[in-house]
Amino acid sequence: MTPDVLSFGETMVLLNPGATGPLRYADRFAKRIGGAESNVAIGLARLGHDAAWASRLGDDPHGRYVRDTIRGEGVATHVTLDPEAPTGIMFKERREVGESRVFYYRHDSAASRMSPEDLPAAALADADYLHLTGITPALSERCRELCFEAADRAREAGTRVSFDPNLRFKLWDEPAMRETLLPLAERADVVVPGIEEGEVLLGTDDPAGIAAGFRERGAEEVVVTLGAEGAYVAAEGVDERVPGVTVERVVDTVGAGDGFVAGYLSGRLDGLDPATAADRANVAGALATTVSGDIEGLPTRADLDLFGEGGDRVTR
Repeated sequence: MTPDVLSFGETMVLLNPGATGPLRYADRFAKRIGGAESNVAIGLARLGHDAAWASRLGDDPHGRYVRDTIRGEGVATHVTLDPEAPTGIMFKERREVGESRVFYYRHDSAASRMSPEDLPAAALADADYLHLTGITPALSERCRELCFEAADRAREAGTRVSFDPNLRFKLWDEPAMRETLLPLAERADVVVPGIEEGEVLLGTDDPAGIAAGFRERGAEEVVVTLGAEGAYVAAEGVDERVPGVTVERVVDTVGAGDGFVAGYLSGRLDGLDPATAADRANVAGALATTVSGDIEGLPTRADLDLFGEGGDRVTR
């Protein structure tokens, strides 16, 4: 299978508490998976696209669970099972008020040992898009080198590069982020930052300024995510806000950004212009917040079609 989109990165076992509240009081958990890059791949697969994901996982029950779950979602997996390093684990803390928090146990994980040999060369060369995030280069020096090499190889092959800065403050500091992620963004055709990424990487919280900053660094398309307010899209001949989608009740915001990226790439793969693709992305991201879990709320094509019927843009 030639994928429409290839992604790579770390996916961990996610332990999601059965009730909201402080994690220290939780005593029952549902086992799921969580990883930004595989979330995007699964989101694209649900929208009818061919998606592939590559990584290293521990040669342990957790690694097989992650691999098999992603395969079961219709994503082609290119996985190396490492007998000498574990699969990462994370715990989610859900609150009735405020955003969810995540606690990671990923130090020296198998994914932090990824190398160019873990990338499927044919899929990288033949894909329409390579999707990267700012999480993977934060895992290790080897992962940083891998991200730059993958981006360079993709561009040489004519594969477009999509990049979500996706800052993780628990993994590294702001100077290191800027030193690594700005040069990586310069290798991307599509950049999908949020306001926080704009503040840290470019020193501005103005959506138009963020878009202009990444466009000046070579991106053809910049889609600045604005949460419930929608997105700001900048591309050739386009500079506009795309209104957001009203959600009656937000259940879990983790994974919404990955749903947004999947929706945007889906739209572009379907030939939609950037602003219309951002509208699809807003819907996909909004629907992702209505269900607990990283991937559970990612919509199918039928979900998008149903949500658009009658012009009612309030989820219930």
